[in-house]
Amino acid sequence: MKSFLKQLLTTLMLSASLIAVFSVSASAFAKEKKDFTLAWSIYVGWMPWDYADHAGILKKWADKYGINIKVIQVNDYVESINQYTAGQFDATVMTNMDALTIPAASGVDSTALIVGDFSDGNDGIVLKGKNKSIRDIKGQNVNLVELSVSHYLMARGLESVGLAEKDVRVVNTSDADIVAAYQTSDVTSVVTWNPLLSEITAQPDNSLVFDSSKIPGEIIDSLVVNTRILKDNPKFAKALTGAWYEVMSEMTDKTKADKAKTFMAKASGTDLAGYNAQLKATRMFYNPAEAVKFTQSTALKDTMQKVAEFSFDHGLLGEGAPDASFIGIETPAGVYGNPSNIKLRFDPAYMDMAAKGQL
Repeated sequence: MKSFLKQLLTTLMLSASLIAVFSVSASAFAKEKKDFTLAWSIYVGWMPWDYADHAGILKKWADKYGINIKVIQVNDYVESINQYTAGQFDATVMTNMDALTIPAASGVDSTALIVGDFSDGNDGIVLKGKNKSIRDIKGQNVNLVELSVSHYLMARGLESVGLAEKDVRVVNTSDADIVAAYQTSDVTSVVTWNPLLSEITAQPDNSLVFDSSKIPGEIIDSLVVNTRILKDNPKFAKALTGAWYEVMSEMTDKTKADKAKTFMAKASGTDLAGYNAQLKATRMFYNPAEAVKFTQSTALKDTMQKVAEFSFDHGLLGEGAPDASFIGIETPAGVYGNPSNIKLRFDPAYMDMAAKGQL
């Protein structure tokens, strides 16, 4: 019996040693990752990534840390997040709500590495006809990307005048199709974001009845990175953050801003004046210290609670979610939701490094 126990103990110790060696080796292997992918889609606050790639800024920072970063444009925004969730991209741009309801709800632990801006008028509800108000939306079909931030914005707009979602009929419409849909006679109201919003409001006889400036700080645009990849590859995070704030610096430099923004404008289908108009409806955090302050605020935690409650009410947190707090959301001000099931994190550490000149 003792011989058996000794043999069992030896086997267990050997197994433990092998597991430890394997863990160290796996960790070392993960840290040796050199090639990364970053996906983006067209939106005023995300065009800087295209410029960073075009101008060689991202490559410069990647070279500094001995890595390679491939930048990929995905025309269908939601599809880009789906592909990220499936593991096809290491990092992707997305809103706070989409980060919660797609990767986090699918069990993919993700971190908002760079909080770039919040929509301050870039998302809006448009009704056909002049001098309309949000109340006139009652009884209408509303074309939008269902269960996206557009859906959230509509719900907040309805709430502002005592209406509810039961007072309208949502028609799910891809962002790639929404401008064309608006031009048909059947469509009377849409909810979308820029530059699509600008295209629609530029047409005659319409009313912008509600926009994100009425709910400042609630629709947040971030660069989201897979948390495991982030932890294993801090060089990737440093390169991304360094490149981002170099572009932010150019966008606020009088001698460089117009050239940089003209490229972004053309790439997003507008001109410099049009792009500047979109920027006016965006609260960009050009200074990393401002982004850190916003991320550390208690307001962020409160916003994510609202977003989680909306998402739960619409069945976006998964079939097994018993309530809005099912998924843990970690912010510097504390955790909203289940601390044992954290799947979305807002981490200002690398933005803080940028603020302190430590990248």
